[in-house]
Amino acid sequence: MELLPAVPYESWSGTIPTLHRFAQVVGKVRLAASPLRNHWWNVPLHLTGRGTTTRPMGLDPTFAIDFDFLDHRLVVNALDGRAASFPLVGRSVAGFHAGLVDTLTAVGVDGSVLDGARPFDLPDADRPFADDTEHATYDPAAVTRYWQVLSQVNLLLEEFAGAFTGKTSPVHHFWHTFDIALTRFSDTVVQHPPGTDRVTREAYSREVVSSGFWFGDPTYPEPAFYSYTAPEPAGLAGDPLPHGARWVERGASHLAVLPYEVARAAPDRRVTVLEFYEAAYRAGATRAGWDVDALAHRPA
Repeated sequence: MELLPAVPYESWSGTIPTLHRFAQVVGKVRLAASPLRNHWWNVPLHLTGRGTTTRPMGLDPTFAIDFDFLDHRLVVNALDGRAASFPLVGRSVAGFHAGLVDTLTAVGVDGSVLDGARPFDLPDADRPFADDTEHATYDPAAVTRYWQVLSQVNLLLEEFAGAFTGKTSPVHHFWHTFDIALTRFSDTVVQHPPGTDRVTREAYSREVVSSGFWFGDPTYPEPAFYSYTAPEPAGLAGDPLPHGARWVERGASHLAVLPYEVARAAPDRRVTVLEFYEAAYRAGATRAGWDVDALAHRPA
């Protein structure tokens, strides 16, 4: 299939909030059942040949939760061979929550970990998933396309990761923000101000340049590639970016943004995305004082 097929936000803007909350329900299990890794690397989802996965977690039993975005089912497999699943189409978030609790129980996992679980950093964060009958739109074709695009971007980010010799995160799909990202780190420890929450302290304990992709939301209703540097060095938003990319204010900082349609219109989509990531990384890392040349990977 073509690299970076069309995935306009408006064409599945009703499905995105439902799917995002499905992912967050699964993510809550992942958070509870996996041992902490630095920068919360234990928490995100990862790509498979059919959808996304938590990867194995837990010890009694060991199990994994997989989204199958071809057959559109949620599948739970335990290490001892027990398995259970249910369809995704036609379910509200409340129905998905109930289905996952029942499916976990069927393979010997305590589903009470989801008791009272709520969305993270979404407008309905005060409403338990179990009470959410509002979000129930699920377009199977759009969801399959989402997974296909996510898989392609995953490989572009893997290629970008190979150009750096320093510490990097895995390429992973964040269920809380519903994006996919790769983060490069320096050794510089970040001193956070008093009152900074635990999540931020752990995620940004070192200087980072993060590169990723998201599908859009009501505040930015179009898919786009992005990059940011944290903490943001002074003057970053004045640095040049490749044609079609721009700096966008996001709260108190800036994102380098390459709209998806700009990449799709380029003669070489792969090269356009990789050049954008590299330019934004170099801008942030250089201003932050990293030794960019020494950290570059040059194959023998």
